[in-house]
Amino acid sequence: MSGILAGKRILVTGVLTESSIAFQAAKVAQEEGAEVILTGFGRLTLVERIAKRLPKPAPVIELDVTNQEHLDGLADKIREHQGEGAGLDGIVHSIAFGPQGAFNFLEGSWEDVSTAVHVSAYSLKSLTMACLPLMERGGSVVGLTFDAQFAWPKYDWMGVAKAALESTNRYLARDLGERNIRCNLISAGPLKSMAAKSIPGFETFADVWNERAAINWDLSDPEPAGRGVVGLLSDFFPKTTGEIVHVDGGVHMMGA
Repeated sequence: MSGILAGKRILVTGVLTESSIAFQAAKVAQEEGAEVILTGFGRLTLVERIAKRLPKPAPVIELDVTNQEHLDGLADKIREHQGEGAGLDGIVHSIAFGPQGAFNFLEGSWEDVSTAVHVSAYSLKSLTMACLPLMERGGSVVGLTFDAQFAWPKYDWMGVAKAALESTNRYLARDLGERNIRCNLISAGPLKSMAAKSIPGFETFADVWNERAAINWDLSDPEPAGRGVVGLLSDFFPKTTGEIVHVDGGVHMMGA
């Protein structure tokens, strides 16, 4: 099969609905020739059902990124699905979570904040290290952020967690470069996804993008961000690492 990911094997986390960036990344990756494996947490039957809507069937592995046993066994589970010569060429990290308390900056407890940072930032490192034995040929790790250089309304400690994610990406890029593993992030504009429903006052983001996007931004279309992920997974960016690529309609560069 032809395509910019022809012959590559990609692990995609965070597929919950068709409206997710992760689903679009998996879909475009398959269309571009990749073999895709998904991970799911909690609602595996839902992930398996969504997986059937991809162009080709994709196996689903249970993964809680805060569970060390799951991480320790991840490489072997991937090998079970791939057979002899198993390996990975790419990882899509689309995992973030903050308890409701994390969306109140002044009152958020350390318990809430530590959960948000563990799931949303530290997991980029722990997931990558769990897959490292399968990436002997090098490869590409792509995560998803929401521009952490600003203090967004209502985002609060999740914004801090995303800042930690962006820093984690840079340190991973530094330490894994010698293994020819690139680590980059897509900074996507807001989307009406499952994750958005957990953010109080999400409509505030919609107003910002409706008013400030240089290129019209569709909050119901995750495909542009998914294509950005696939671009970074491909060999078209062989020397790009530690980078944050904005797929946000240009809001990040608009002045006041």
